[in-house]
Amino acid sequence: MILLLLSIALLLALIILVRLNAFIALIITTLFVGLAKGMPPSEVVKSLQNGIGSTLGGLVMVLAFGIILGSILAETGAAQVIAERLLRVFGMKRANWAILITGFVVGVAMFYNAGFVILAPLVFTVAAVSGQSLVPLAISMAAPLSVTHGFLPPHPGATAVANLFSADLGRTLLLGFVIAIPTIVTAGILFPKLLKNITANPPAGLFQVSKMDPAALPGFPKSLLIALTPVVLMALSTIIELNFPGAGETYTWLKFAGDPGISMMISVMLGLLFLGQNALFPNANLLKSSVLLDKSATAMGAGATLLLVVAAGGAFKQILVDSGIGKELADQLTGLPISPLLLGWCIATLLRIAVGSATVAAMTAAGIVQPLVAAGGASPELMTLAVGAGSLMCSHVNDTGFWMFKEWFGLSLRDTFRSWTVMETIVGIMGLIGVLLLDLF
Repeated sequence: MILLLLSIALLLALIILVRLNAFIALIITTLFVGLAKGMPPSEVVKSLQNGIGSTLGGLVMVLAFGIILGSILAETGAAQVIAERLLRVFGMKRANWAILITGFVVGVAMFYNAGFVILAPLVFTVAAVSGQSLVPLAISMAAPLSVTHGFLPPHPGATAVANLFSADLGRTLLLGFVIAIPTIVTAGILFPKLLKNITANPPAGLFQVSKMDPAALPGFPKSLLIALTPVVLMALSTIIELNFPGAGETYTWLKFAGDPGISMMISVMLGLLFLGQNALFPNANLLKSSVLLDKSATAMGAGATLLLVVAAGGAFKQILVDSGIGKELADQLTGLPISPLLLGWCIATLLRIAVGSATVAAMTAAGIVQPLVAAGGASPELMTLAVGAGSLMCSHVNDTGFWMFKEWFGLSLRDTFRSWTVMETIVGIMGLIGVLLLDLF
């Protein structure tokens, strides 16, 4: 615990006092943890490289194509069309509800990172059109994405934990929805009302939001189709995987198309085809597809720093896992005389604080408390939700999601703690309260 606290203090000092770039500060802190824990230097370097590689391996295509798609949606006015329709349905004063419900629907079907990248341009546009503060709307987007990621199958972490406990996936999903609804309302609607004074400074050139001539705007169905293509493809892939695991060639191709990176690429191609001026659509009111690609290249440049910081955050997380710090801390809790559900939540929370990754925290905690579930000490479905809630607690500087939120919306460390970290903590606490209440019945 002392080493973990020292590493966090070092990281904050390097960024706030020394004013180092977050990427450099994270790499230095990663090396410090590994060497201070007594890992051989070669193993420290290997762990650092594995952390960067594993983080970027699953993220770089999603982020890159997501930034390009966001740029296309913003430059062609498609994001403006979607935002105006949402605001027309919900009203300007309830823009946060529009974002929250959209985030929940998207979050059920998509991984957190992919959903975040898809919805971020919409948040920028809704903020510009409605005149509301950007950070509260960003929290209204992030809260449902986080809840669905941690609580609900078919997301990988929740599904893997449920399988380990031999929990019924349908019952877990149903109970998860019961807990998720009050949780996202508290974290995504009530809490953001306290964040109106936080200033966002997103990277210049990431998304340029400006009101466009209505004559040049694409139609709503076309705009929505492009934006939701990744959601539909991922949802189809997941449904087939859960219900028809032995399917043949069709399943293989749908699984391929439903990969987060591939589905984002398909959406980008459709955006260039249907929203840009080209041989098939020579509309003079549309921007040329080549111009859209040039503008998206500018957005990619603005997103490069974000990618590096997220990768370094992955390295920091990996060194905490490989050094065994999280496991050692969790082992200290297993003998406490408390409710098994509360114990599972506490272990997952401690692991989340120690290693950063929600999935790693959930899976490790599940392995520790699995004998309690097998012995009939707790409902496997409720234990799945308790561990999932704990795995979302107290996100901070060793979590790649923390850095993604910070860099994407251009927040200071202090404001990221005040917004993102508090939001994640509310989600974790509300999840625990929901589990304990359901356990009474």
